[in-house]
Amino acid sequence: MNPAIILVTGASSGIGRLSARTLARAGHTVYAGMRDLDGRNAPAVRELYEFAAAHGVDLRPLELDVQSQQSADLAIDTIYAVHGRLDVLVHNAGHLSIGPAEAFAPEEMMRAYDVNVLGAQRVNRAALPHLRAQQFGLLLWIGSTTTRGGRPPFMSPYAAAKAALDSLAVDYAFETARFGLETTIVVPGAFTRGTSHFLNAGKPADAATVAAYDARYQGILDAIGERLSALTPEGADPQAVADEVARVVALPAGQRPFRTIVDFLGDGFAEVSQVAERVRVEFAQRVGIGDLLTPTLTRR
Repeated sequence: MNPAIILVTGASSGIGRLSARTLARAGHTVYAGMRDLDGRNAPAVRELYEFAAAHGVDLRPLELDVQSQQSADLAIDTIYAVHGRLDVLVHNAGHLSIGPAEAFAPEEMMRAYDVNVLGAQRVNRAALPHLRAQQFGLLLWIGSTTTRGGRPPFMSPYAAAKAALDSLAVDYAFETARFGLETTIVVPGAFTRGTSHFLNAGKPADAATVAAYDARYQGILDAIGERLSALTPEGADPQAVADEVARVVALPAGQRPFRTIVDFLGDGFAEVSQVAERVRVEFAQRVGIGDLLTPTLTRR
């Protein structure tokens, strides 16, 4: 596609940062959404400016706290004030929490859901009135193979939230199709190297319950991590996810896949997803909404 105006949420680190940089190097104007630009993410902002200068790309930090509707509204308004349009919205913001499911207080579970799911909803609430009016655009969601593939235990807040996000993305695909909006879900597998995903993972505050589980399951996560590392090819790199995001964005409108998978481990997501997608399509056709499987494109 021609140079696009793109917003990437959660772009301070990991796949978000890699995607923002890769999209910018592809010639797009990219807004790297992150919270607290002058505080905790000030180092990330400096790195962003240094990268943009070194590579001569249009990569801009944008204050965006997905846990605040006011922040989401202001971020989207800022983009439209400058450009009058938004071509691609990348829902990437998320946070991993690790620990026994029982140990997480409901409020802790809700915080994980708030970032991973409601964060995307807030940004959609801010952006979709504009996107529906302009009648073109791509909603690109960063999913996870944990939602359908094999996965280890002790990741319940994250896995549950990612499953909810995937379901939300599917519904939005149907509901925005007649406004000319496309949907792609990019699904990364597990990466044991190359991100701070596990390093920065949240933990439950209920130490007593954690200790009770540790007495029976002590060391299991470390063992699983070692096994995953052993099973993962040496060349597996989260940059592959960013490259796939850029590839999808570059495709002409109407030719983008609904779902694409970047999984070096082979956890079974692809096999399960193939069946699930067939069922989704067949059911839509049976109930008379087959036209919603393909966006009504007014601009190509």
